[in-house]
Amino acid sequence: MKRFKNILYLNEPTVDQASAVARAVSLAENNQADLTIIDVIPTQLVREGIGLQPGGPMAKGLRTVVESDHRKAMESMVQSFKDRMQIRLEVLVGKTYLEAIRAVLKNGYDLLIKPAENPTWMKRLFGSDDLHLLRKCPCPVWLMKPPEKSNYSSIVAAVDFDLFVPVPSEHDLNREILELAASLALSDVATLHIVHAWEAIAEKTMLSRGGMSPEDITNYIESEQACHRKELYQLAEQLRGWIGMDPYEELSPRMHLPEGPGKKVIAPLAAKLQADLVVMGTVARTGISGVIIGNTAETILDQLTCSVLAIKPPGFKTPVKFDE
Repeated sequence: MKRFKNILYLNEPTVDQASAVARAVSLAENNQADLTIIDVIPTQLVREGIGLQPGGPMAKGLRTVVESDHRKAMESMVQSFKDRMQIRLEVLVGKTYLEAIRAVLKNGYDLLIKPAENPTWMKRLFGSDDLHLLRKCPCPVWLMKPPEKSNYSSIVAAVDFDLFVPVPSEHDLNREILELAASLALSDVATLHIVHAWEAIAEKTMLSRGGMSPEDITNYIESEQACHRKELYQLAEQLRGWIGMDPYEELSPRMHLPEGPGKKVIAPLAAKLQADLVVMGTVARTGISGVIIGNTAETILDQLTCSVLAIKPPGFKTPVKFDE
């Protein structure tokens, strides 16, 4: 099964995160992984608007006091877990998403966990820092919807593939999505749903031009659906080989082939399946790797109301630099 070895948890003080911290600790225990929790203090809190000379002794003293207060809050947050495992705490200063990504680059974390910001003035679940992390963080990003469940009942793995122009990186991304989703579903004894949205691309053209019988159009649509179904079930069979026959039989994943654009059908299906978590890729094949989320992925993320585990494709390069 897929395992994490070095987990980073990013503090989100705007929400109640007790359940998210507990989930991160359990995940680290189950994976025998190291767990680090970081808190990022905005630069302006220790440098700007207070009439102090930047870098001077008073400014340094203020920074020490603020960092000490934040560390004490973090120590209180993890106090109940101290007898279960050693948790590393670190306080940083700067932009939240930048410092988190730099920490990933510096220390090789293989998973970043963060409670979703859930800004009250917006309908979307994710805030500005969340979206920056989804776009730019090189490792998987697990954004948890507060309050986070200790165990999931329903996990959706959203996969994508092109029947006509196969992309090797898509196969690797689908494998990452399925292995992570399967590992979590087995750990939580949750139902795993494998979802692929498909479209009969030429249907609109055939209808607009005319000259084809309804039977021909229906046959075309059914043929397209059959091709996508075959590809989806082949992917499921590959999952059996990746995780082993017994774990696969225990999972008995359920296949879903909703018709329509992914940005319109995946989120409603996740809601219908009462998904606690959606595992998906974030960069479309036509996107600019390292700069933007694919339009379909971003639209889906805007609609989801559950936790999300977002995966970057192989070869993804973050635009964030250490000296940015």
